[in-house]
Amino acid sequence: MKTKKILVTFIVLLLILTVALSSCSKQAEQNSGQNNQPVKLTLMLDWTPNTNHTGLFVAQDKGYFKDQGLEVNIVNPSSQGTLEQLVATGKVDFGISAQEQVTSARLSDLPLVSLATIIQHNTSGFVSLRSKNILTAKDFEGKTYGGWGLPSETAILTALMQKENADFSKINMVNIGETDQLASLNSNIDLTWIFYGWTGIQAEIRGQELNMIWLKDIDPALDYYTPVIVSNEEMIQSNPDTVRKMMQAISAGYEYAIGNPEESAEILIKYAPESDPEMIKRSQAWLSPQYKADAKQWGVQKATVWENYSKWLYDNKLVTKMMDSSKAFTNDFLPTR
Repeated sequence: MKTKKILVTFIVLLLILTVALSSCSKQAEQNSGQNNQPVKLTLMLDWTPNTNHTGLFVAQDKGYFKDQGLEVNIVNPSSQGTLEQLVATGKVDFGISAQEQVTSARLSDLPLVSLATIIQHNTSGFVSLRSKNILTAKDFEGKTYGGWGLPSETAILTALMQKENADFSKINMVNIGETDQLASLNSNIDLTWIFYGWTGIQAEIRGQELNMIWLKDIDPALDYYTPVIVSNEEMIQSNPDTVRKMMQAISAGYEYAIGNPEESAEILIKYAPESDPEMIKRSQAWLSPQYKADAKQWGVQKATVWENYSKWLYDNKLVTKMMDSSKAFTNDFLPTR
């Protein structure tokens, strides 16, 4: 009888303990949910919002960042330093750059890393009014080039002109900053460097007839990645899960833009109200197929593209050493397909 009483007492205590543990567990889950604040990140653009950035704003608008537990602040370029310097030093978590800028940064020992390419092929080139009949780099002699004063511009133009036995010293280089490139072609410059997906479409809308020398057609090594999404080595090594979640959301944004150019254009219009809606819609229609192009997956980068561009710079004596391409980019944080 005594044994039976002890057994009953033990069972009652066990039930009380089970209920208590269950209650504690539920309370812990509730507290965890309350304290589970989103990870705050900053992503800096390379320019004012345009169709190169559509996937980012789709990810913001559709809640893809939020779904990954992220709170992402998308900001315009800063006057406090170059984007590459700010990202490489951790003052900004992520940014939009280009392979040529990443290469320059790596050669200057800045720990910048490309996580994905936004567009698979180089959609940029040198343009001039068709009436000026500038068809090759040899025709650049005696002409005025309007650009942004970037080292990469001088490097590319020098190499292209040397390839055609043209004299680079005979081209007049001027910095037009954020001046309307197409308007400048009608006034004080003869040629400039544009991305067709934006400025080329703008020329179509304005009815301006242009000659375009595509970089990817001049030399396969110039079919490099531009633009790309970058971060820094410290961020990648210390917060790999955060980087992976960031790229999961961004990838979803661009995949959506690939399949839904019209709706994606409307989303971008909301975030870029100062832009021309017709311009965005036509640009998006042209650019959406270019995001992935012939690649199996959006964002994926090839080692050969990085190596070929670095070798091209070195062979043309535009840099004094080869870059270690294996450290300049990674596909490791893209979603598994």
